[in-house]
Amino acid sequence: MKKYTKVVETNDRPRLPSRGVLDLTYRCNNDCLHCWLRLPSDSKEEKRELTLDDIRRLVDETRKMGTQRWAISGGEPMLRPDFAEIFEYITAKSVFYSLNTNGTLITPKIARLLRKKGSKMVVLYGATAEVHDGITRNPGSFEAALRGFSYLREAGAGFIVQLVPMKDNYHQFEEMKKLAESLSPHWRIGAAWLYLSASGDPKKNREIQDQRLPAKTVILLSKPDLSGKARQQEEEYHRYLHTDQDDRFFSSCAGNRDEFHVDPYGQMTFCPFIKDPALRYDLKKGNFNEAWEDFLPSLINKIKGGKEYAEHCGPCELKSDCRWCPAYGFLEHRRFSAKVDYLCELARESSKYKKNWEKNHQRYYTIAGLTLRVGSDIPITDKTFHPKFRDFEVKKPGEDVISIEHSFFLPEIKREALGKKIYERPPWGIFKKGNDWIYLGISPDLDYRNLNRVALINHEHTHARIFSPDDKLYRKGNIASLTFFPTDQILLARALADREGCYIHSSGVSLDDKGLLFVGHSEAGKSTMIKMLKGKAKILCDDRIIVRRYPDGYKIFGTWSHGEIPEVSPDSAPLKAILFLEKSGENRIVPMEEAKDILSRLLACLIKPIVTPDWWHKMLALVEKITNEVPSYAIHFDKSGRIVDLLRQL
Repeated sequence: MKKYTKVVETNDRPRLPSRGVLDLTYRCNNDCLHCWLRLPSDSKEEKRELTLDDIRRLVDETRKMGTQRWAISGGEPMLRPDFAEIFEYITAKSVFYSLNTNGTLITPKIARLLRKKGSKMVVLYGATAEVHDGITRNPGSFEAALRGFSYLREAGAGFIVQLVPMKDNYHQFEEMKKLAESLSPHWRIGAAWLYLSASGDPKKNREIQDQRLPAKTVILLSKPDLSGKARQQEEEYHRYLHTDQDDRFFSSCAGNRDEFHVDPYGQMTFCPFIKDPALRYDLKKGNFNEAWEDFLPSLINKIKGGKEYAEHCGPCELKSDCRWCPAYGFLEHRRFSAKVDYLCELARESSKYKKNWEKNHQRYYTIAGLTLRVGSDIPITDKTFHPKFRDFEVKKPGEDVISIEHSFFLPEIKREALGKKIYERPPWGIFKKGNDWIYLGISPDLDYRNLNRVALINHEHTHARIFSPDDKLYRKGNIASLTFFPTDQILLARALADREGCYIHSSGVSLDDKGLLFVGHSEAGKSTMIKMLKGKAKILCDDRIIVRRYPDGYKIFGTWSHGEIPEVSPDSAPLKAILFLEKSGENRIVPMEEAKDILSRLLACLIKPIVTPDWWHKMLALVEKITNEVPSYAIHFDKSGRIVDLLRQL
């Protein structure tokens, strides 16, 4: 075999092929627009397809190098007579699999095989036989697909219905969704825009172009994900795809590799859309190790943007909204650097959508050095949240962002699929699934069938998607928490724990630019102290204060969780003294020296969200540091106001 020059990138590290994509066949029993290539079952190409032994050898080789996940697709993979044997071998040698099929060839036997844990996506092209069969151009395919769905349900093999929208079926798309919901609790919209055929057949491509939906419709069907995590991933993608310093199109795709694609004939590359023979490796003439270690890295410098890219897509201001990639340019014009006019239309509509969303569907709030980015499916108005949040609202995010996304429906929740139960005490049930948290708002009788809230929160509590059963309270407005929880402290206290921060049941002020923390439970005199200091000090909050530890000392921050006095501030002050409140007939401030007593009092006033061992461990360490590093006092005071002079002396 030819030896390829392996390109070693800066900070290169071993790359493991964690996921393989295997196209079993380009043949399809549906002569449909959506397949890339149509080949008759007795074609010469069929004879060139990988044999069962070829596939077994490939799976064994990739497994030794680390591949644990497989995606199986086509054409229609079940057209292969040996599909059952291939499926069993792949799934026996992998941790997870996904399968794409049109469902028409599913039999009771195959349905039983598909009970193996994995993702099964079955495509649907219409809500009626007339529309579905018109698109597939195969009379009876609608009934065959419904029969396949039925076999899967009878076998207990969960599946996802995938809807493919196009001009010929869009008039009944709502009916398609209703049909999908009746077939499975899980459905999704497939590619809302149609890419052209890998065959390059002009006639077929014209047919595909005729089926493309208007750009505005496509964006509404596949709305841009504007969550914090999605934005970060999008920025990273466009950084490497549209960089002025590097016009190597595949420097990331081929260089930062963890996935490979193998077509029915054993041609391997890094992406299923790459059909250029010069960018594919023939596994029948070589081996997977050479393809992975030498051939794929050699493609990093293979294709460059050149003049065409530099004049069109390279400098375009819509890059961050564009779905263009070199592979789509090739499918459209047989040139990797070519722009795709249809994608330009999509980029313009995506940009409009994002601008409208950012203006009407999100707000930024700052608290304790954090930015809360609150997004909602329904527009946010000045009346949506309580007026107490206005002082905390900012125009743009800071560096440390926590994203909160609101949706107004409840996802299907199966108790057995929730993961490990961490906490169960009404109104909350909390579960840990993998690295993520699931918060369920439950009734006093622990009924998980009638939930009042569902929250999916990442491990660090920096991204929360919160589901409400309806939008009645939202539209009513004046909501007292940004999370719709009884208090935002449930989320924030956990996020602060990773930043050496906590909520203290206390009032706080900045007096002569010095932060004073008045600690005590209800009726201890927190609000009374604030009243005496009003006009003489900057009021942060009278009931809840956040303390955060920084390299240069501690700071206290105001919060919107006020008590009797509605005056709040997002400001901060360096923490100079902790004062434990003692109502008295005299005014004096007494230093406290006993660390055990200080620690005990602080822990008693620590605001505890839903406590888990990891959070409690972090809080114990933080409060112990505060005890040892910040001066503490017992403050005895009456209502005369003379205590203010003593505080200034302090």
